[in-house]
Amino acid sequence: MTEAVQVVHQLRRRVRFVVPALKGEAERLCLLEILLRKHAAIREVRVVAAIASLAVRFDPRLMPVGNLLRLVDTVAGTVARAPRQAPPPPVDCAEGELGEVSVAVEGMTCASCAALIQMSLNRDPMVRTASVNYATATATVVGRLDRPALEARIGALGYQARPMDTLSQRKMIVERERAHVRDARRRAIGACLLSLPVMVIGMAMPRSRLWHVVEFVLTTPVVLGAGRPFFQRAVKLARNRAANMDTLIALGSGAAYGHSVASLLAGRHHLYFEAAAGIVSFVLLGRWLEERAKGKAGDAIRRLLDLQPPTATVVRGEVEVVVPVDDLVVGDVLVVRPGERVPVDGEVLGGRTTIDESMVTGESMPVVKGPGDDVIGGCINGAGSFRMRAKAVGQDTVLAGIVRMVDHAQAAKLPVQRMADRVSAVFVPGVVAVAGATFATWLAGGARFSTALGNAVSVLLIACPCALGLATPTAIMAATGQAARRGIYIRNGEALETASTLSVLVFDKTGTVTEGRPVVSRLDVVPGFDRARVLALVAGAEMGSEHHLGRAVIDHARSLGIEPPRADEVTAEIGKGITARVGGHTVLVGSRAFLAKRGIAVEAPPLAGQTPVLAAIDGRFAALFGISDRPRPTSAAAIERLHELGVRTIMVTGDVEDAAHAIAAEVGIPEVVAQASPARKQEIVAELRAAGEAVGMIGDGINDAPALAAADVGFAIGTGTDVAIEAAPVTLVNGDIAKVAEMIELSRKTMRIIRQNLVWAMGYNTIAIPGAALGELSPMVASSAMALSSVSVVTNSLRLQKDK
Repeated sequence: MTEAVQVVHQLRRRVRFVVPALKGEAERLCLLEILLRKHAAIREVRVVAAIASLAVRFDPRLMPVGNLLRLVDTVAGTVARAPRQAPPPPVDCAEGELGEVSVAVEGMTCASCAALIQMSLNRDPMVRTASVNYATATATVVGRLDRPALEARIGALGYQARPMDTLSQRKMIVERERAHVRDARRRAIGACLLSLPVMVIGMAMPRSRLWHVVEFVLTTPVVLGAGRPFFQRAVKLARNRAANMDTLIALGSGAAYGHSVASLLAGRHHLYFEAAAGIVSFVLLGRWLEERAKGKAGDAIRRLLDLQPPTATVVRGEVEVVVPVDDLVVGDVLVVRPGERVPVDGEVLGGRTTIDESMVTGESMPVVKGPGDDVIGGCINGAGSFRMRAKAVGQDTVLAGIVRMVDHAQAAKLPVQRMADRVSAVFVPGVVAVAGATFATWLAGGARFSTALGNAVSVLLIACPCALGLATPTAIMAATGQAARRGIYIRNGEALETASTLSVLVFDKTGTVTEGRPVVSRLDVVPGFDRARVLALVAGAEMGSEHHLGRAVIDHARSLGIEPPRADEVTAEIGKGITARVGGHTVLVGSRAFLAKRGIAVEAPPLAGQTPVLAAIDGRFAALFGISDRPRPTSAAAIERLHELGVRTIMVTGDVEDAAHAIAAEVGIPEVVAQASPARKQEIVAELRAAGEAVGMIGDGINDAPALAAADVGFAIGTGTDVAIEAAPVTLVNGDIAKVAEMIELSRKTMRIIRQNLVWAMGYNTIAIPGAALGELSPMVASSAMALSSVSVVTNSLRLQKDK
C-alpha cells in the first residue's frame, strides 16, 4: 500500500482502511464510496468522514484480498489527487440519500420546454443538479429525490415522466416515440389537407359571407382539433406561471382565430382564418419532420436495445418455461438454442457452441464456448445448444452498461451548449415582450388592429428557439451513435468535445500498444534452485495479480503441466513487484530495483527487447524471466495517422528502457518514458497539461487509472481492467488504438457541425425577429420558416451518421 491508504484491520471478508489525505473531506469520501460500490465483488462500504475511515465488506471469491487492496489504493489516490471543484451543497453520505435518477420525459415540444423543466428542478432544495435534454427527451437529477417524487414534479409542469431503468422499459419508451411520430404525421397531414383550401380562399379574398363560413368550418378542426395540444400545454404552464414555445403558438394561432371569429360574427371582411390554420399546420408539419429526424439520430440506442431478446427459456425443476427477460434473477438456469440471442450475462454449464461476440469485442470470428466459459447477453448463439447460469441481469449486464454509457453521452450537455441553454431559458418571456411592443408600436403608428395583430403574431412564431436548442444535442446524438457503431463508447459528452482539441496522446505499452498477451521467452534459473519448483512458486505468487507479466508466468507454468500453489499474505506495490508466502516460502517477484530495495543482490544480464522479471525465494535471487510482447497489428498505422492529425505521441510505461524503446521504435512513437510508476504517469499527464497541452491518455491496467482520470480525455482499452474502464470517459471496445484517431476526426467534424448549427440558429433569429416586427413577414411565412429552421439543423447533424 502507498501513503494514500493505510490498512487498519483485515479479516477474510472485511477490511478497514484510513485515508489520511481525505480526513474531513466528506464530499471526496462520498465519491470514493460511490466508485468502490460499482464493483460486483464489493458488498458494502461504510464511511466515517471525521476520521477518514472506510470499512469494505467484499466477496473474496470474486476479488482476492490482494486485488482489493490495490483497487482501494488506486481509487483512493485518484480521488485524493483530483482537482477540487466548486463546493457542492452539504451531503450526508452515511444516510445514503444522494443518488442519480434518470427518466424519459414525454410532451416536450421544443428547447424551451427542456429549459423550463431544468430550471424548475434546479430550484428544488432536494436537487443538487438537474439536466434536461430536449433531443434525447430525458431528465437526469442528482440529489435526494426518488423516482416517484421526480415524476410528480415533472408531471406538475404538464409533462409525463417514465422510468427507463431496464432495457425492456427503454424498448417501451422507443415504441411510444415511434407511436408519437406516427401521431405527429397523422395530425400534420390532416391539418395540411384542411388548411390548403382555407389558404386558397384567403388569398382570393372573397367578400361573400358563404366563403367566410367555409373558412371557419375548415379552420376550426385544425386549430381546436389538431392544435388542441398547444392550448392544453399552454394552459398548464400558465397555471404554473411558466411559458414555452407552445405558449407562443397558442397565443399566435389563438389570436388570429379569435380575431377572425369575432370579425365574422360582426360582419367584417378582414379575417385571418388562413393565418390561424397555416400557423398550426406549418408547426405540426415541422415538428413531424423534426421528430422523424430526431428518431434517426437515436438509431444507435434502438439497435442496442434490439439486441436483448424479450424472453428467455428457464429451467424450473425439470420443466422449461419461457419467461420475460426482466423476470430473470441471478442463479437462474437458462437454455439457449441455436440461432437465439443469449438473454443475459452468465456462465456455460453444459454443451458446446460458438457465439458471435462482435457486438462487444469487435471480433468478427465466432468464439467457441464450453462449460465454465462466460457468455454475454445480446450475443448470437451459433449451431450448438447449451445451458447457462445467469450471473448478471437487468442493469448489471454488459449490454445494459453499454446502453447506459451511450445514454449518458447522448444526454450530456457540452460547454459549448451552455450559452444556447441560457438564451433559450429567457427567450420566451423576451419574445412575448417584443411581440407586445410590436403590437403597441404599430397601433400607435396608426395601423389597423388586424395589421398590428398580424405583425405581433409573426414575431411570436418566428422567434422559436427550437433550432437553437437542437443545434448541439442532435449533433451529440448522431456522433455518439456513429462512435458506438465503430466500437467507441463515449461515457460523457465533454470527452467528445475535448477530443477535438487534443495535442498530445500518452500511451501505455503492455496491452495498449502491444497485444497484451506477453509470453515467457526466456527463463534463467540460478544454480542450486530446482527449475520446476521455482516456476511453481513464482506462478503461485502471481495468481492474485492482474498484471500482464504475471499472467504470462502463470500461463507458462501451466503450459508445462505445473499447477501454481495457493499464495497467502500477498502484498503488491503497483508497477514494482509483489511479495507473497507460497508453500512456506517467502517469494518476491518484480523489478531489479524492487529486489535491491530489500537487500537482495541480483546478478542478471540485460535482455535486449525483452522485459525482465526477477524472482527471489527466501531472500536469495532465484530466477530471471525474459518476457516479450508483440505490438498490435494496427499500432504502427494508428500512430502514423495520429501524427498526420498533428497529435504528438509519447509512450509512458512501467517497463524497462530496452523493451520500451524497442516497441516504440517498431510502431513509430518518438518519445519514451520507461520504468514509470502509476504516480509518475499521472505526474507526466499533469506536467503536460500545465504546459498548455490538451492531453489524451490511453491505457488498460489498474496502474493506468490515475493517469486516465487526470487526462483531459482518457481512453480505456475495452479488454482491460474494470478500474481503468471506470476511470476513462471513452472505452475502445475491441482494443484497437486506431479508433483513437477515428474519434479525434469524428470529434473535430462534430464540433464543426455544432458551430454551423449555432451560427444558423442564432443568425436566423437575429435577422428574422426584426423582419417580423417591421411587418415584412406574414404569420404563415413566419411559422413555415420557423419549422424549416429546426429541420435544417437536425438534417445538418445527421451528416455525421453518413461517415464511414
